[in-house]
Amino acid sequence: NSGSANIEEFFEQLKLFVEELTEEEKRGIAESLSEEELTIFDLLTKPDPELTAAQQAEVKKVARELLAKLKAELLGLDWKKRQQSRAAVQVAIERELDEKLPKAYSAEVFATKCSRVFEHVLEAYQGDGKSIYGEAA
Repeated sequence: NSGSANIEEFFEQLKLFVEELTEEEKRGIAESLSEEELTIFDLLTKPDPELTAAQQAEVKKVARELLAKLKAELLGLDWKKRQQSRAAVQVAIERELDEKLPKAYSAEVFATKCSRVFEHVLEAYQGDGKSIYGEAA
């Protein structure tokens, strides 16, 4: 019986946890994306283009891979202070998105998405693992 009491207590704690989650946190869990990845995903998908479920899955993968690449290779200490470093980040974003996004993006929408993602990265990531999302582990 003590095992069932522990399970009931655990279930109650789990229900409380779920109730405390914000809608955005719930959406992140449903989409299987971290907060940072969800932001990139939203920048790439809202308000347009209209995507199929398969294309949305592709964009989720692109968001994860792009963020991982930027953090591992380009968002080092003081990356924002040098024009060359900022340009390298912008070019990397454009290349990754050009190579990996589904073909549903028109040239105009693609250019807008690249610009918005770069602006977000510029504002959100200070470098050396620091960002508005906290420090990298």
